[in-house]
Amino acid sequence: MSLLLRKKLPLQMTIRCASAAAPDLESIIRVDHAGELGADRIYAGQMAVLGRTSKGPTIQHMWDQEKVHRAKFEELIRKYRVRPTVMVPIWNVAGFVLGAGTALLGEKAAMACTVAVETVIVEHYNDQLRQLMNDPKANKELMETITKFRDEEQEHHDTGIDHGAEQAPFYSALTEVIKVGCKTAIAISKVV
Repeated sequence: MSLLLRKKLPLQMTIRCASAAAPDLESIIRVDHAGELGADRIYAGQMAVLGRTSKGPTIQHMWDQEKVHRAKFEELIRKYRVRPTVMVPIWNVAGFVLGAGTALLGEKAAMACTVAVETVIVEHYNDQLRQLMNDPKANKELMETITKFRDEEQEHHDTGIDHGAEQAPFYSALTEVIKVGCKTAIAISKVV
């Protein structure tokens, strides 16, 4: 809103517009909790299929980081008294099925799944960080958490690429379908 336009508005409307631009911390914590739960379950599914293969240690490393992410958002859910998404049971099953299903298609398909999910999550976290920059002092803890996790998600993405994700059969189609699913889950988890 331009300064010129803002001067013409009544004070109450200016304040309402300013607060509407503030990030919705409840929504951010809810959706990130759901996302980290989903990621934990994806890696659990991948480990169920590929845990004893040469990719097992790589997947385990990424899964261990996701477990820390999930624990942190479970802590934030309690600290800020945020209601988790009602979709938790569905994301729990869907995440495991996605992880196991892509792993059954092979190691490269599992890595393609990782690349697709982490591409969406890195973009999602970057969007949230831009929102939180509206008040960096008030949002310091959450910004630090999201920044750290975003960097680890980028590492997972890069690991997937390094481990042959792009050689997976039907890589483009597979990753696009997974990305749409992730974006849909994000949109739903923000509000439900």
